[in-house]
Amino acid sequence: MDANSTLLAEADDLLPDAIRLRRALHTHPELGLELPRTQDAVLGAIDGLGLDVSTGESLSSVTAVLDTGRPGPTVLLRGDMDALPMPEDTGLEYASTVDGAMHACGHDAHVAMLAGAARLLRAHEAALTGQVVFMFQPGEEGHHGARHMIDEGVLDVAGRVDVAFAIHQTPSTPTGMVATKAGPLLASADVLTIDVIGRGGHASQPHQALDPIPVACEIVLAIQTMITRKINVFEPAVVTIAQVTAGTTSNVIPERARIHGTIRAVSARSRATVHEELQRLADGIATAHGATAKVRIDTGFPVTINDATISAWAQDVARDLIGSELVVDMPSPVMGAEDFSYVLEKVPGAMVFLGSCPEGARLDSVAPVHSNRMVLNESAMATGIALYAAIALARSAAS
Repeated sequence: MDANSTLLAEADDLLPDAIRLRRALHTHPELGLELPRTQDAVLGAIDGLGLDVSTGESLSSVTAVLDTGRPGPTVLLRGDMDALPMPEDTGLEYASTVDGAMHACGHDAHVAMLAGAARLLRAHEAALTGQVVFMFQPGEEGHHGARHMIDEGVLDVAGRVDVAFAIHQTPSTPTGMVATKAGPLLASADVLTIDVIGRGGHASQPHQALDPIPVACEIVLAIQTMITRKINVFEPAVVTIAQVTAGTTSNVIPERARIHGTIRAVSARSRATVHEELQRLADGIATAHGATAKVRIDTGFPVTINDATISAWAQDVARDLIGSELVVDMPSPVMGAEDFSYVLEKVPGAMVFLGSCPEGARLDSVAPVHSNRMVLNESAMATGIALYAAIALARSAAS
């Protein structure tokens, strides 16, 4: 049996424990940066491995270091831990027992895979050099948890990090398949709010008021035209207006209308252009009607950019582990966002997607991440455990 077959077999042996951990987290999801129960579960899962463990000060993070005592690279492996503020309607026997919270993105599986990888790598420590940093991160779902952990020193706890690596499960990909690409993998994500301010009045006398609603509607439509005429199609951006609110009743012209949505882009240049053009467009249209527009953009995660060399190397590691037929080079980025982007801004590394399509489900109709009905194929976690470990071992072998 070769080394990769051994890793896969040992990961498969660790799968029952990973499933138990994942289901415990799934039943008791926690939100944001404060995840005390999840943190305790992680500490329990890695207890006894002899790792140098520390916890966060401003968030419920766990950082664990496997130090071989031998010169070599420092590899960071990351797993995010938080759930989403939404109901669960899966009908699973281990479904969420917390109202308004669900592990609908699979972070519970990420935690279980990373904890399993820590155990697997400890068993293979003789083949390692340098250090492995296990980054258990809260607050990925919009709370900038990776940035907080960076501020608290996760990238410095074991000296300079040479390579960073993360896995994100996806039920929309066949189970056990690994997919990634060089360069932009996921988009930036910002929140847009435009307040259009007019002058209220009686619905029967619009000429004596300044109705902000048609102005807001014009802005919404103009945004879509702006995207097609100002943004390079090879560096795409998406602006989605998801909410327009105004008024209180049928016979009153309100003073204000609010436009609310998201901005996504796959390059810093497109992102900056959209920000600038939205301000110009809203101001111009509002002024043309005698109204005022106040634009606020709340900056979110940056573009997740895989290092080209590390991405190609990670694909090679995955091919050696699971076979070339199960490793896919993605043709284009995904327009979702990820705060692992903060790590990749500072350290060369890569994120990959791990397929976890439920058995018997059709890819074209499976409930995706962030769905209240998302379920995943837990057998895929064995591949994730083995791949985390293979990345660290391969980096040691290459040093």
